[in-house]
Amino acid sequence: MTNAQWFLLVGGLLLARGLTAPMLQRLPVTPAIVYLAVGLLVGPTVLNLFHFNPLQESALLEVLTEMVVLISLFSAGVKMPVPFSFARWRTPILLASVSMAASVGLVAAFAYLLLGLPLGAGVLLGAILAPTDPVLATDVQTRHPGDRDRLRFTLTCEAGMNDGSAFPFVMLGMGLLGLHELGEFGLRWALVDVLWSTLAGVAIGVLAGAVLAHLGRKLRGTPPRHKLMDDFLGLGLIGVVYGLSELIEAWGFLAVFFAAVALRQTELKLAHADGGNNADQENRDPPQTDRIESEAENATPDKALEPTVSEGSLVFKEHLERLSELVLILLIGGTLFIDSWSLRAVGLALFLFMVARPVSVLVGLLGTRTLWPTRSMVGWFGVRGIGSLYYLMFAIQHGLPEELALDLIQLTLVVVTLSILVHGTSVKPLMSRFVRHRNHQSKVDEAGPDQPTESETKQAEK
Repeated sequence: MTNAQWFLLVGGLLLARGLTAPMLQRLPVTPAIVYLAVGLLVGPTVLNLFHFNPLQESALLEVLTEMVVLISLFSAGVKMPVPFSFARWRTPILLASVSMAASVGLVAAFAYLLLGLPLGAGVLLGAILAPTDPVLATDVQTRHPGDRDRLRFTLTCEAGMNDGSAFPFVMLGMGLLGLHELGEFGLRWALVDVLWSTLAGVAIGVLAGAVLAHLGRKLRGTPPRHKLMDDFLGLGLIGVVYGLSELIEAWGFLAVFFAAVALRQTELKLAHADGGNNADQENRDPPQTDRIESEAENATPDKALEPTVSEGSLVFKEHLERLSELVLILLIGGTLFIDSWSLRAVGLALFLFMVARPVSVLVGLLGTRTLWPTRSMVGWFGVRGIGSLYYLMFAIQHGLPEELALDLIQLTLVVVTLSILVHGTSVKPLMSRFVRHRNHQSKVDEAGPDQPTESETKQAEK
């Protein structure tokens, strides 16, 4: 395709997306499916107007996916509820650590035993496919900073953390392939890639976010007089935190996510300390949030909060996120041929969706009080997307052999495409059903064991 054709295609899609936004909201599928359908139509699958080669363009695709993931992680961190509590964060921490390791192990075993891949390639493939995506999972994630829904919070927080917690397993797979130094008995990997890089990334993020919150309040005044500069501050925080993390070999994805979390948490705490009533509203949890693993919370929108850097920069980041989503999914559609849909790739996707993800979630949440309907929803909505593409391009840029790279590209692209289709068509009906079930259960709990519910009363009257 020529430059003119690309401008026409992307511009036309943007116009159509903007003009048909209310109609798309009523559709039973996500907008990502529409973008994918257009990509498949103009790509080699149907019209063959263009073909995007991920292997040849791996350097470009690595940078694009890296930027999109960073923006998405910042947006996810800003939406985290205030204040922080271990009881609330326990579930996503378990999902981003225990469930992450279990998922990598299951996919690695499947790839080694059934797909015939080397053990190192199996571990690498497991690490590529294990993290859930903060970009494509918008419909099951927290929608705004005041959204208190437990399920959405869990999925958003998990996606924010496991894009960083997957990195040690990526390095382990590359090490087993001879592309990274693991040290004797894996000691360097355990001390540097797991402990140091993880803890340093979290520490850098928390410190940088808190410092920016204090500086912003002190230097910009209250309320700030230049709200448009919030976008500069948000992007600047991403750049500084990620750059520092790269310099000291810390995981930058973790750092950016926790920088956004710390920024939001600190800003609201400062507002609360100054006696702001609006901050009181943000910091005050519904009574049920004090119960560990409580599942009966309802989403409540923010009240009129005092303007903050985190909130002011969120809208612009989400616009960039949606634009990037459109472009990258178009490119995914333009990579696939008809013969890309091999039995190996489809079988891997089904194993990941139906076995690896649900089992890993069950393993991670053993011993918690998470209700079974929520465990089932979390086990199903492990959306794979842009993060998986980034890790794949990262491995290719660090010397992954061409033959193995081509195999992993095909497997990963088919899994991501099927995730967009399967999860994109099931998210709205399943989430609606889940909310109805939760509301009904809340009414039953309020009615008490000896009191009829509203539906039972109506049935008795009939």
